[in-house]
Amino acid sequence: MRTPPWSLAVKLGLVLFLLVAGALTIVYVTVVPRLESRIVDTTLNELKQASQLQAELFAGQSDAAQLQAVAGLLDSQVNARVAVLGELSRTTLVPVADSRSSLTATDLVNNEVALAAARANAPAQGRTQRDGREYAEVARPIGSEYVLLVSAPLADRFSAVDVVRRDLLIFGGVALAASWLVGALAALKFARRIRRLEVAADRIAGGDFSAPVVDDGQDEVAELARSFDRMRVQLAQLDGARREFIANASHELRTPLFAIGGFLELLADEDLDEATRRDFLDSARAQADRLTRLAGDLLDLSRLDADQVGPVSEPIDLADTVEAVAAGFRPVAEVSGHVISTAGPDEVAALGDVEHVQRIAAALVENALRHTPKGTQIELRAGIFVDRAELSVHDDGPGIPEGEQQRVFDRFFRGESSSPEGSGIGLAIASGLAQRMGGEIQLRSEPGSTTFTLVLERAPTPAPFSRENALV
Repeated sequence: MRTPPWSLAVKLGLVLFLLVAGALTIVYVTVVPRLESRIVDTTLNELKQASQLQAELFAGQSDAAQLQAVAGLLDSQVNARVAVLGELSRTTLVPVADSRSSLTATDLVNNEVALAAARANAPAQGRTQRDGREYAEVARPIGSEYVLLVSAPLADRFSAVDVVRRDLLIFGGVALAASWLVGALAALKFARRIRRLEVAADRIAGGDFSAPVVDDGQDEVAELARSFDRMRVQLAQLDGARREFIANASHELRTPLFAIGGFLELLADEDLDEATRRDFLDSARAQADRLTRLAGDLLDLSRLDADQVGPVSEPIDLADTVEAVAAGFRPVAEVSGHVISTAGPDEVAALGDVEHVQRIAAALVENALRHTPKGTQIELRAGIFVDRAELSVHDDGPGIPEGEQQRVFDRFFRGESSSPEGSGIGLAIASGLAQRMGGEIQLRSEPGSTTFTLVLERAPTPAPFSRENALV
């Protein structure tokens, strides 16, 4: 069962909603208390400065009426409640003068800030609460009998904080709703694009490589779509190569099998003379050998495709390989009217695998024998130049047409002038083996000259080779 695309939108929208909610909560928790604290500190500093000036006016006053008059005057100047508390006992303070209340008011009796100033005989300040309201208060001793208390309510000053708090809640709620909506819409868009990729992946998995995977964006999803499309193209090429391989392999296998079947039917004829029977047997044996070689080549190709031929890099001598391969093909060359020769120094050290190199050299020589006329000279040469070692097979045959040179290493490719005995996969196997050794096979061909060159990494040698011995 497929997951509906909107579920991702809901989830991503919810994630964005929670992120915004968390951010707003952090702002609310940190900003509002700090703002309140700043307001309280500012108010206390103002009251502290005002109390210092007021204490000088109260100094020397002892009459309650005079104290009350001064308190009322100062109240209008500082816009704060001004009270003078007298010490009734060591632990009790009562109002003597109060700018905002009658002398019968008891809310300032034993005021904590005033008591702290009286006990320490030093200024004191703090944030207090009376009757459900908060105040900023500063107390300062006046002589040895009185304590001046300046008190300002914080409710009015906190009105700005209330506005900020209300705005945070209102606009925060709007931001939360908008974040969820925007997140959900954006996620829905991404979910649809991802769903298109899912449909494309299912289509490609089903073997349909015809429709391209397109996404016009410039983000990671678009890059993923382009990667999917590159994969589609590569899979289409591999699928085409697989189909072509199967068709070509079937054709190549059918030809010798059909020939063997025909020879067997002819051999069943009792009227055949012995010479003709022997010719048919030789032809059937040749087709069986061709079938065996083809089966071996197909097995080697499958091993290369399955990456079962691991990279090998060990010191080998290309000069020995040249001599061994040339000696092995000289009898065949004599029969076909070719001349095989070797050239190069006595030692050419390279990094590779001796069996792979022999297989490549044999494929190149066999290719030259099969595609050149009688009397053609074939030369095997090994040499070294700077940081590479090379093994080349050169012939003075008609050459390879320019239009076919780019395809000679393709599987089952055979040019118009190719021998019908070839399978068209020998050079493909040689190229694959060269790549497994970290090398390559280069081709240079023109009318009257063709050279295939195996290029490998040079191995350390006791003595360097001269430029004259290097491959041309």
